[in-house]
Amino acid sequence: MEFLNYYIDRPLLRGGSAVMHLWHRQTGHSPQKLSPLWNLIVILALLSACGLFLNGPIYVFGLGTLLMLSLPSLRLLALGRVGRIYDMRSYRALAATATRKRETEWATRLTVLFTAIIFPFCVSAGDEAASSFLLGASLWFVLTAPAKMYLDAAEPPPPGDGGDQAWSRQATAAV
Repeated sequence: MEFLNYYIDRPLLRGGSAVMHLWHRQTGHSPQKLSPLWNLIVILALLSACGLFLNGPIYVFGLGTLLMLSLPSLRLLALGRVGRIYDMRSYRALAATATRKRETEWATRLTVLFTAIIFPFCVSAGDEAASSFLLGASLWFVLTAPAKMYLDAAEPPPPGDGGDQAWSRQATAAV
C-alpha cells in the first residue's frame, strides 16, 4: 500500500494542488470553482462529439443526458454556492476539509482512479444507441470523477496574489 500511496496518490495530490495554485494565481477565483468548471468543459467537449457522431433520436437523448449532467455544476457556479470571496477564513475551512479528505479517503480515491482506468475497456453493448451512451458515460466518468476527488483532497492555495509569499506574510503577522 505504501507503494501506491507514494508513487500514485501523492503525485496526483501534488498535481491537483499545483493546478489549483495556477488557477487561483491566474484568475483570482476560489479553487472551489475549478471542479465544476472542469465538469462543464468536459460536458461541452462531449456535446461537440455528440453533435459530430450522433444523429436523430440518439442525438436528442445524448443532448438531454449531457444537459442534465451539467445542471449541478451550473447551479454551483451561477447561484453562488461556491464561495465568491476567497479569504483566509475560507482558505482555512477548505484546507481543513482537504486534510480530512486526504487522510481518510485515500483508498476511495485510488479505487475511483483504477475504476476510471479500467471502465472504458469494459463497456460494450449490442446496439449503436447503447454503445454510444456507454462510451459517453465512461468518458465523462474517466475525465471528471478522479479529477474531482483529487482536487477536493489537494492542498488549496492561500488567498492573495503573492502565492506562498502572501501566506508567509500573513503567518508572521499572526504571530
